Amino acid sequence: MDRSTLAAYDGNAAGFAQDWHDQPAPEDLHAIVRQYFAPGACADIGCGSGREVGWLDACGFAAHGYDASEGLLAEARRRYPQSRFTHAALPALAGIADASFDNVLCETVIMHLPAGDIAPSVARMVAILKPGGTLYLSWRVTKDGDQRDKHARLYASFDAGLVRGALQGCALLLDEEAASASSGKVIHRLVARKAA
Repeated sequence: MDRSTLAAYDGNAAGFAQDWHDQPAPEDLHAIVRQYFAPGACADIGCGSGREVGWLDACGFAAHGYDASEGLLAEARRRYPQSRFTHAALPALAGIADASFDNVLCETVIMHLPAGDIAPSVARMVAILKPGGTLYLSWRVTKDGDQRDKHARLYASFDAGLVRGALQGCALLLDEEAASASSGKVIHRLVARKAA
């Protein structure tokens, strides 16, 4: 992750966690997961304070949350002590074996990466999927160049073709821009299925 972004999350993990948990539930994300994910093990890459891991566990998806921010992981463990959370950062996702998960969720994370790390990160998430597994990937749409918010978090501007090009061996099941039901921000979301 971009260093300034990671420093922002670590420096105010409790504040960011509270903001996310105060937002409306992401019913659109939940509907997509119910439609496309098969029962089985699910990795939440960039799990933040664990909101989606808690939901996935409650729905029987056997979730494991991964994040680059130790501060956010501490918040996740405090809020969801029954769930599993581990430190791992894109693009390497060190410590996660290939073909480990039936489903991978990565909700509004990759826009925090430098542009050169986006395609390798997407390819790595495909690699940790089992054959026939499903990837849900979304990012905040930023136009007119890279931007930083008041917390110095990076919002990279990149073409969706960069992501599509990294989905080797996958069939695209969903590819759309929409307003997030939780944040209200415009996001691009993809669902891809790895070849069996």
